[in-house]
Amino acid sequence: MKSLVFALASAALLSACAVQQEGPKTAASKPARDLPVIDKNPFPSTYKPYASQPTLIRGVNIYDGAGGKIIGGDVLLVEGKVAAIGQSVAAPQGVTVIDGAGKWVTPGVIDVHSHLGNYPSPSVEAHQDGNEVTGANTADVWAEHGVWPQDPGFTRALAGGITTLHILPGSANLFGGRGVSLRNVPGRTVQEMKFPGAPYTLKMACGENPKRVYGSRNQKPGSRMGNIAVDRATWAKAQEYDRKWDEYEGKVKAGTAALKDVPARDLAMDTLRGVLDGEILVQNHCYRADEMALVLDMAKEFGYKVTAFHHAVEAYKITDLLKANGTCAAMWADWWGFKMESYDGIRENLPFVHAAGGCAITHSDDDLGIQRLNQETAKALADGNRAGLDIKPEEAWTWIGINAAKALGLDKEIGSLAPGKRADVVLWNGDPLSVYAKAEKVWIDGALMFDALSRMRPVSDFELGQPGEGDPK
Repeated sequence: MKSLVFALASAALLSACAVQQEGPKTAASKPARDLPVIDKNPFPSTYKPYASQPTLIRGVNIYDGAGGKIIGGDVLLVEGKVAAIGQSVAAPQGVTVIDGAGKWVTPGVIDVHSHLGNYPSPSVEAHQDGNEVTGANTADVWAEHGVWPQDPGFTRALAGGITTLHILPGSANLFGGRGVSLRNVPGRTVQEMKFPGAPYTLKMACGENPKRVYGSRNQKPGSRMGNIAVDRATWAKAQEYDRKWDEYEGKVKAGTAALKDVPARDLAMDTLRGVLDGEILVQNHCYRADEMALVLDMAKEFGYKVTAFHHAVEAYKITDLLKANGTCAAMWADWWGFKMESYDGIRENLPFVHAAGGCAITHSDDDLGIQRLNQETAKALADGNRAGLDIKPEEAWTWIGINAAKALGLDKEIGSLAPGKRADVVLWNGDPLSVYAKAEKVWIDGALMFDALSRMRPVSDFELGQPGEGDPK
């Protein structure tokens, strides 16, 4: 992974690419410490976990999120982490003990494809900030810059057990912009919700949406041929941009760089360069099997990786290709047929990808579906097993557990209940793969953020004084 930043005093910079002037020195004689640098994190996370207390959930049934199950086990949360999990865990002095008899615990649910905050409630034109529909390549825009933290959808999702969600730009463009992973906690700013250290992502799209949006304006792309052509031309430019900055940074490191060597800055190319360098993960909206196969070949041509295809209603046709390329498929349980490219979907899509050894994920792409990803997962599990598969419930929970975390580059921190991982935990009043189950308590980093029994739930400023205030719907 190439580094963009070299040792210098950041306080001396007036902007991400500012040049400090010192006396009468010529451009060719400027010292390396005064040369421009690119700040890869100009909008850093300011997230701080809420206060927590040591908690032991005792005698509870557990889906651990990584494919394991424990009946009548214990989970201990200490200082924001999972401290222990097993059939029997000793209770430290002063710990709060919760009786979990007859209940279930899972890791916090992860939604890898959400537009909350970018398309918030109420759904009015003034709130439509998820698509920059001004050009086929808008890789320069960042979803986080359109997120409204007061969206009531965040708390509704919390009541459904969602502890981490990934906000993506829409799919009007071939290169839609950067996505961001958020902690599902109240915040005044999006940076207070931003998952610390989470990789950025790039939203790409293929198929009907880009060709329809721009073809209707008599612009390229107006066809699937045009989609791939514009993609390839853009990646070729990105490779050249990457080469120029690599060369410049090599000179900086060697102490031979001068101001005349500094390449022109391009914010869209910064994002694509991050992909080429393996720092930014590609999340690709794509429905048809043939198009996903083309995109995988294009990724090989230009030296990047597709981390996950989203929607992917024909993923069941190319399970071998997905597995061979290490590419996840984030899918709906049963949405299909609403446009031509989604026509050949099947309800067994998600479990077939799983059964083939692939990385299968349940996603929402919907402000209501995000509130019941446990039920969506259960539907897909039932459809697969009716088709003759023998998928265990604890395996199915990986679709909103460890697999979802992998697709976001966060599997070392969340996605499963294991000692040392963040204590993102949901206590359900019954088997969470039952339509009757509800999240009873939700912890994020060990802090109790939602309690259905005590009606403890966050309320955004926007909701204050309005009918239904705080109602999880």
